[in-house]
Amino acid sequence: MKVAILTDTNSGISKEEAENIGIHVMPMPVLIDGEVFFEGDNLTEEEFYEALTSGKDVSTSQPSPADVLDTWEALFEKRYDEIVYIPMSSGLSSSCMTAKGLA
Repeated sequence: MKVAILTDTNSGISKEEAENIGIHVMPMPVLIDGEVFFEGDNLTEEEFYEALTSGKDVSTSQPSPADVLDTWEALFEKRYDEIVYIPMSSGLSSSCMTAKGLA
């Protein structure tokens, strides 16, 4: 049985690190002045902190249900039989509750 391990960028694991250890990482969305960015894809840590310190309107969000399902489907297309998804803590985000509903 082939099992995929999936987490999000709030884990602190970069995509490069994840590839080296066989983990898949879903980027978390960040809104900056109303524009959506994704951690590790089109937003670096430096850019995030610059936005915070420069007075821009910054907020975070959970991945959309469609993004979660798309990621799961992409993993199943890579012939994984199961996915162990470890999202951000349920005490800090609704990501876990959304994943439970989608499962």
